[in-house]
Amino acid sequence: MAYPANPSLQKDKRHMETQKNNPLHGITLERIITELVDHYGWEMLSLKIEINCFKINPSIKSSLKFLRKTEWARKKVEDLYIEVIAGK
Repeated sequence: MAYPANPSLQKDKRHMETQKNNPLHGITLERIITELVDHYGWEMLSLKIEINCFKINPSIKSSLKFLRKTEWARKKVEDLYIEVIAGK
């Protein structure tokens, strides 16, 4: 007797296939910011991406708070990360 395929397993498989080519899969926003700061420093990072959370009293915590609420800024940070860090 054949059993029908489990729809949740099929969904998980499709999700895994979609994420396979995503360089950000499994990488937290905190890790992205930390690695960019380690690579550039706050001052240079604020020149690369002009947002106040990188310029005025920068910290990981304030950057996380801002980037989680501001999609366009998060996209810029993620794109820079892919270009510089993940591209190595």
